[in-house]
Amino acid sequence: MSLFVTITVLIVLAALFGYLNERFLKLPTSIGLMVITIIFTLLILALGSVNDTLLHQEKLLISQIDFETVLLDIMLSFLLFAGGLHTNFQQLKVQRKPILAFATFSTITSTFLIGILTYYILILVNLEVDFIYCLLFGALISPTDPIAVLGILKKVGAPKSLETKIVGESLFNDGVGVVVFLAIYEIAKQESGITFSHVAELFLVEVVGGIAFGLLLGYITYKLLKSIDNYDVEVIITLAAVMGGTVLAQYLHLSAPLAMVTTGLIVGHDTVRRSSMSEVTEQYVDKFWELVDILLNTILFVMIGMEMLALTFNKHFIIAGLLCVPALLATRYLSLMLPIKIFEKKLNFIPNTNLMMTWGGLRGGISIALALSLTQDMSRDLFLTITYIIVVFSIIGQGLTVGGLIKKLTKE
Repeated sequence: MSLFVTITVLIVLAALFGYLNERFLKLPTSIGLMVITIIFTLLILALGSVNDTLLHQEKLLISQIDFETVLLDIMLSFLLFAGGLHTNFQQLKVQRKPILAFATFSTITSTFLIGILTYYILILVNLEVDFIYCLLFGALISPTDPIAVLGILKKVGAPKSLETKIVGESLFNDGVGVVVFLAIYEIAKQESGITFSHVAELFLVEVVGGIAFGLLLGYITYKLLKSIDNYDVEVIITLAAVMGGTVLAQYLHLSAPLAMVTTGLIVGHDTVRRSSMSEVTEQYVDKFWELVDILLNTILFVMIGMEMLALTFNKHFIIAGLLCVPALLATRYLSLMLPIKIFEKKLNFIPNTNLMMTWGGLRGGISIALALSLTQDMSRDLFLTITYIIVVFSIIGQGLTVGGLIKKLTKE
């Protein structure tokens, strides 16, 4: 199956499932697409016992897609730039200290807490896995997914300060999470003696370097946009900034996601917009990136639904996944507690912020992509199944109820 045919099938399925959702289910697009794709895949599996033609074709389609590469190296940069472009910069500036604490301290704390709990949960279900691999799972599941969060929070009517905290944390903590994941991954491989200085260097280069590169790229993009007045060319300049910036960041071993978030925030800043874009250009840039965001999101959630075929259906794996769902929610609540206590009075946090951020911290494609990067020696099948269960519960269970929870708690 050629690349063109693979992309065509994904887009056709996304269009069909999107239509069915809008026509019948009327769920938020990302949730509806994943629900319908999972139902579709289950039907294909059921039909496979009678005629495995469709099942074979779907497995062939999934085998053609390197989910890890497609999401982490390609799609993520576009989605994060679009997210940064449409984020309220002023609110983000006000909330920058708690967001930094959530993205760093809370992510690292959650990594260790969920790693410890997972280790004992697996013992409880008679699965023996080395602690270092449980810690690796903690690193891949702790970051909240900006793609899942952004798509759902836009429609729930959350207070702006709360939305900024959740979205801001999600935009930045994936970079921190990936660095932590890579550090633990190196230890798990036992190929080299990794030291604290090595981890600190990795953090500085990937995270700080990525943000610094994004600032530079954002400034260059701003100067280019300001020097001309042609919306066609200016839209292409923003596209070139994302694509060229991603390639260069990867070449320099910097965090491309963090670079794209930073670039998007700068280009989307109100002052930059007013001084560098005409009203017509601003409309075209916004509409173009909204369309890119919608298109890639629809494809992504169809891919997540279809990744069910990559799972190993083992009773112990499924029980472990179900037990890890409440464990992850508990560790998220605990990991947010200290930063919220430190900043809540100074920044007038709304009541029940921790509970709403815990339930609003969705997991998505990034966690699945990192789980797929594990080797078989690292209990890949086990952790992929657990991750998938958590992601499905997160996007469907939490995603469908977070709006009602926020409305209820903000009225109290």
